[in-house]
Amino acid sequence: MSEDWNQVEEALKSIEVVGHENNKPVSVVGFSEDLRCIGIGTDAAVFYHSDTPNYAYKVYTAQSLEKKNVEASIYERLQGSPYFPHCYGAGSNYLVLSFEQGVTLYDCLLQGIPVSEQVIEDVENAREFIRSQGMNPRDIHLKNVLLQDGRGKVLDVSEYSKDGNDNRWEHLVWSYKHFYPMISGVQIPLWILETITNWYNRIDTASFGIEDFSKRVSQLFLGKRK
Repeated sequence: MSEDWNQVEEALKSIEVVGHENNKPVSVVGFSEDLRCIGIGTDAAVFYHSDTPNYAYKVYTAQSLEKKNVEASIYERLQGSPYFPHCYGAGSNYLVLSFEQGVTLYDCLLQGIPVSEQVIEDVENAREFIRSQGMNPRDIHLKNVLLQDGRGKVLDVSEYSKDGNDNRWEHLVWSYKHFYPMISGVQIPLWILETITNWYNRIDTASFGIEDFSKRVSQLFLGKRK
């Protein structure tokens, strides 16, 4: 383990990441003034320590330690690609990742930051690289794609060992081409984004039509502007 990480060990021991049923986001119990939580998922939370500014620490729940090992192996297979963070090592319940500057595509919508086609192309290239390594590019969505110096970077690799296509990225690309030009540069209120997310999470993927969904979203925007 790098000596840089040793100083973070005690701080990480002062917090616990607790999981919940029904795929709900984790909770963080405990406190360390040296740690800042910068991300919450359903299996882990990500922390930043000011004394080690180049690293981020992904801390897993007790029930998700096997997933930590799987994710570490995925990062090993992705090593060398510019489209993903780098994994430097692991502790008993955490991974040490490169700290990535930037804004998620979700926050780009909130803040009205334009997203160029280059970002879409970068994610497409990242997906091709994932396939070339014998894995499956699942679970790529607005909150785990980062806009970084005008380029795209994918943050969460945890589901690449799973089978099946969740179509989340394909739906985003369709929306980017057909719907995004109307709202590019516009600050979207949080309640609208959360409403769309809740609608999407409740859909029946077997009978889902992206065009019909887009019409429903358009009506939401038109109602807002009346």
